[in-house]
Amino acid sequence: MSTVKFHQDLRVFQKSFEMAMAVYEISKSFPKEELYSLTDQIRRSSRSVSANISEAWGKRKYEKSFIAKLTDSEGEARETQTWLQFSLACKYINEDQFNNLNNQYNQIIGMLVSMISQSEKWCSFSSFNREENNF
Repeated sequence: MSTVKFHQDLRVFQKSFEMAMAVYEISKSFPKEELYSLTDQIRRSSRSVSANISEAWGKRKYEKSFIAKLTDSEGEARETQTWLQFSLACKYINEDQFNNLNNQYNQIIGMLVSMISQSEKWCSFSSFNREENNF
């Protein structure tokens, strides 16, 4: 595994980007009447997970800002899970699709919580081995 130099190198960024694309693909089949409500909301929140990770990476010189952006990312992941739950209840996705996506977002949330709890290491530009802790 290579050293993390850019936000795109983070596994949590890669996974969240992949899940946002999966949400986009699945939401293409949502009814037209949901275009400006559920479809728009679930796409926005799923994309915001990755976007906030990118912003956090750029702000890691300031630990509190880093934590705040990762916390925003975690909140967006949880919001996406809620929209997925609505999608299941409305029968726009099936239970297998819901379970798969929901579990993937639980993994993303776990990675974010880990990064938050180890923020001092991520914000240190010295001895922390990011290679071993690549979330």
